[in-house]
Amino acid sequence: MSVYCELPPVIERYELKYIIPLSWVEPISEFISPFCSLDYHSANVPNNFYPVNSLYFDTPNFQFLQQRLYGKDTRFNMRVRSYADGEKPPYYMEIKHKIGSIVKKYRAAAGVDEWPNILLSPNYRITEESPKEKANKELFLRLFISYAAEPKLLTRYKRRAFFSTVDEYARVTMDVSMSYRLQDHYSLKPDKQMIHYDNSTIYVGNMLPTEDCVILELKCNAGQIPTWMIDLITQFQLSQQGFSKYMNSTLTSHFDDGFNYMTGDRVATCWH
Repeated sequence: MSVYCELPPVIERYELKYIIPLSWVEPISEFISPFCSLDYHSANVPNNFYPVNSLYFDTPNFQFLQQRLYGKDTRFNMRVRSYADGEKPPYYMEIKHKIGSIVKKYRAAAGVDEWPNILLSPNYRITEESPKEKANKELFLRLFISYAAEPKLLTRYKRRAFFSTVDEYARVTMDVSMSYRLQDHYSLKPDKQMIHYDNSTIYVGNMLPTEDCVILELKCNAGQIPTWMIDLITQFQLSQQGFSKYMNSTLTSHFDDGFNYMTGDRVATCWH
């Protein structure tokens, strides 16, 4: 059974991240099966992992990256997301605004005629039936102009995703096979220039995991962590830690595979 559940234009949620070994993917999938179903994308691909592409924006001097790197409590990032080969819409313009432990996500779908014209054409006019989506597009455009934002990096990974069938909103995602490409244009299509960066130094400091690692993320409405999520954390003895795909891939591209830049909050135990 699969669930097709379009995210609302604005959502306020907790995002709890963990590093787990690859061998835990199936046991965790089984553990949450009484409470969750695969989402539409995962249910329609082999082994339930589908491609996700994200084009990240930043200021010319990487102000957004610096705020994340130094752990600023209030910060945001800007990205545009696509699926599969990145050639077909919709493309999702997203802003993630983090305030302490809460993430507020603004999202709006852009059609093939809108992207990237909405950012590049001076005469472009946003015509949107949904007031919330129109407001989100206007917000993205306003931040793009105010911060002189520009495309910096395209990331790609494969995701197995679940939606809760017993809660108003709860989601579980597991991400593998991460790659990136430095980019100064607006294409959302990955190519052979993508570089895999999910090597051991991304996840651990001076210790090496015994198997491949996976980014596990538990997402739910702020203040409404489901009991089954708490049971999952307890059963697998999960230890929460931060992990930014944008930050880690950018550091990898610039600094010695990121080895000297992995701070203590991302040191993980990736084995039993």
